[in-house]
Amino acid sequence: MAELPGGIRQVTLPLPTRPGHVHAYLLPGDDGWTVVDTGVGLPDAKEQWRAELERAGGRVARIFVTHFHPDHVGAAADLHELTGAPVYQGALDYAQCELVWGNPAWSERLLEWFRLHGAPDDVTEELVGQSSVYRPFIRYQKDPILVEAGEMLDGWELIGAAGHADGQLCLLKDGILVAADHLLARITPTVGLWPASRADPLGDYLAALERTAELGPRVALPGHGDVLDDPERRVRELQDHHRVRLEETVAALGTKPRTGFELSLALFGDDLKPAARRFAVAESLSHAERLVWEGIAERHEDDGAVTYTAT
Repeated sequence: MAELPGGIRQVTLPLPTRPGHVHAYLLPGDDGWTVVDTGVGLPDAKEQWRAELERAGGRVARIFVTHFHPDHVGAAADLHELTGAPVYQGALDYAQCELVWGNPAWSERLLEWFRLHGAPDDVTEELVGQSSVYRPFIRYQKDPILVEAGEMLDGWELIGAAGHADGQLCLLKDGILVAADHLLARITPTVGLWPASRADPLGDYLAALERTAELGPRVALPGHGDVLDDPERRVRELQDHHRVRLEETVAALGTKPRTGFELSLALFGDDLKPAARRFAVAESLSHAERLVWEGIAERHEDDGAVTYTAT
């Protein structure tokens, strides 16, 4: 556990896959801690949290989930059972949490999705199998208290940060942004198009980045990696990254229709493990769809396949 300015504590929890860790945060308040994010629901998650909370001292007043990805929501039920504290989660984010983790048919929907976007059957099976690795370790809290961007939570403003996840919410107070996976120091947050996601996730993300710059936080506490002491600089770096990736996507498109899977080969190469390929396809689709919205590419759906061409 690391002590940060303002009495905030950073708790670093293990992940079984890259990047190998996730940060949760304890935010001090008059009535106790607000715990932000929970880590994955590994078999010893409750005991890990018990030890961390004993080090911190005091009571947990509330638990806040920034978004429904496994490393952020996975131990929410464990932490609720341990502390008795209520769990808060964004309304849209909880709906998607239920859709993905509470839905036994989700894997079949992913199979159809990757086939629709050109993945061969053998590759599709691998991609979907990889996506199920975390499922046994997701113990989200049913029926949390639902919140929205713009509301306050113990003095912290909830900030919408769509892109990495449609309903991701960050927290802002006194120039400190608890940034979840919206801003990361050394990793480019994944911004992908998925089944049932918003139509233009990259457009959402770029708008959210600009909004972050306007808010002007002096420090950002990320879900992974180092604390960012110049968030606006990182915003500009991420904007530049996606500008270049959009240019690369335009260059990869032509008059011959290309599927999202084919685009991922052109943009990310053909030597990726299934977990990385899954995200590469989703990222390629989000960039292709952004180009469609900008009028630079066209989307076609014929014979059960979605393809893209340059305009």
